[in-house]
Amino acid sequence: MNNEYDYIITGAGCAGLSLLMRLLQQPSLQYKKILVIDNSAKTKNDRTWCFWEKGKGLFEDIVYHQWQQLSFQSQQYHSSFSILPYTYKLIKGIDFYKYVMEYAAAFPNVHFVTNKVLSIHSVNNKALVFTATTIYQSTFVFNSILFHSIEDTFKLKQHFKGWIIKTEKNVFDNTVATFMDFTVSQHNGTAFMYVLPFSANEALVEFTMFTDAVLEQNDYDAELYKYIQDKLGITDFSVSHTEFGIIPMTTYNFKKHDGAIINIGTAGGDTKASSGYTFQFIQKRTNEIVELLIQNKYPSSGRGWQQRKFAFYDTVLLSVLHHNKLIAAKIFSQLFKKNKPQKILQFLDNETDIVNDIRIISSLPSKLSFISALKEIFH
Repeated sequence: MNNEYDYIITGAGCAGLSLLMRLLQQPSLQYKKILVIDNSAKTKNDRTWCFWEKGKGLFEDIVYHQWQQLSFQSQQYHSSFSILPYTYKLIKGIDFYKYVMEYAAAFPNVHFVTNKVLSIHSVNNKALVFTATTIYQSTFVFNSILFHSIEDTFKLKQHFKGWIIKTEKNVFDNTVATFMDFTVSQHNGTAFMYVLPFSANEALVEFTMFTDAVLEQNDYDAELYKYIQDKLGITDFSVSHTEFGIIPMTTYNFKKHDGAIINIGTAGGDTKASSGYTFQFIQKRTNEIVELLIQNKYPSSGRGWQQRKFAFYDTVLLSVLHHNKLIAAKIFSQLFKKNKPQKILQFLDNETDIVNDIRIISSLPSKLSFISALKEIFH
């Protein structure tokens, strides 16, 4: 093969492979010459993605488990509720990678290269990709790689460690997922647990924090052991899988495009700053890119009013969490106590209108929201 392509995708993670899958499902695009470059062969189950959606999505066939009932717990408020017409879903990383790559294997016009991408440049309406061994050229590069550190822009880090545990006895209700449990210690900052049961004796239990600094690995382990034993009442269990991750909680203005380079995923600003949720925002963005390509239009748009509005909301919430470490549980308790869960999920998806925005924001501790908003406006 030569080194010229219609499209090059740099980074074979969620964003890159979601875009590839959508391209290959469009008759007018599926036979374009496509190259996917990543420095990893994607043969490990390195992460899971959780998200909510209405109906069936593009990756419905590989949803490992789903829930229509969620629970929220804190010292101030606790409740279980239906989220219909939404469903909360979980996909394993390895299932996702295999699914897309096996689908792509039927297209001889799609090529995969395992190599390190050193840099990308837009030159004379073309994109050049420099790897450790080769230079590639294409009409567009869809890039999900961050080539420079953005750590100094972080308001907070969302960091987490999760265990998939198996128990001797049947202890879980696999129809209800614990969305947030704030009853764990808040001494070191915002902290909560997820419990996502797959069956009566298997579940993902995950400890998550929103703080400036990450913990030592044994500190996460201690929190998980304590919660499983003291809160869930489980003393006899085994750990079949461990995952750890750090997600930037930043209001950094990621550049969506630069000539023939289109940034996607976290590199393109597709991670929600205040929650870390990424999967569904990637699906929206990659779907938009494909729709524009079908119309022979430039495959990236600027930030519209809706995006700018929610970016401001995210900035305010991050400011509150950053400067008032111990109030996150109160904020989320007020949200779930005073609003329908479907409206909260719609708000977190950046899809509510201004009327519903006002209703939701009005349910928060007003003084904190107002003061933080003023600080951000004048900043």
